[in-house]
Amino acid sequence: MEDEAELASKLVEVIPLVMRAIRSHMRANRALDLSVPQYRALGFVVRHPGVSLSQVAEHQGLTLGAASRLVDGLVIRGLVERRASTEDRRFVTLHVLPSGESTLAQARQRTEQALASMLATLPAADQEIILRAMEPLRAVFAAGPTERADKQIEDR
Repeated sequence: MEDEAELASKLVEVIPLVMRAIRSHMRANRALDLSVPQYRALGFVVRHPGVSLSQVAEHQGLTLGAASRLVDGLVIRGLVERRASTEDRRFVTLHVLPSGESTLAQARQRTEQALASMLATLPAADQEIILRAMEPLRAVFAAGPTERADKQIEDR
C-alpha cells in the first residue's frame, strides 16, 4: 500500500536522526564511562538476565570476538559479571551487577532529560501525536522478525 510505503520511508528518514541525538547525548555523558554499544549491551543483559555472549553479539550485530571485548569492558568496570551456566558449566552467562543497573539508570535518565528538552520545543498537540504513536511502534518492532513473518502469513 502507498501509505505504508510512505510511512516506512519517513521512519527510515527520522529514526537515524533520533538515534544520532541519543548517541550525541550518551557521548556527552562520558563521565559515566559508557559507550553507546556498552549502553545497549548493558540494557540487553538487564532485560535478559543469564544471557550468553553469543546472544549479546547477535543483538549488537557484532562478531563473537568484538562482543567479548565489549563485555570485558563492562566486567572490568564492575557493571556485569560472568557466571558459569547452571545447566552446563562449559557455558558462561552474563548478569548485571547493582552498579551496572545504577549506571544504566543514570545514563538513561540523563539522555531522557536531554531529549525531553528537545521535544519541549514542539507544540503540545505534536507532542501528543508522537506520544500516541509510540505504543503501536513498540508493538510492531518489539516482535522479532520471525514473529512478524508469521503474523504476515496469518493475515493473508
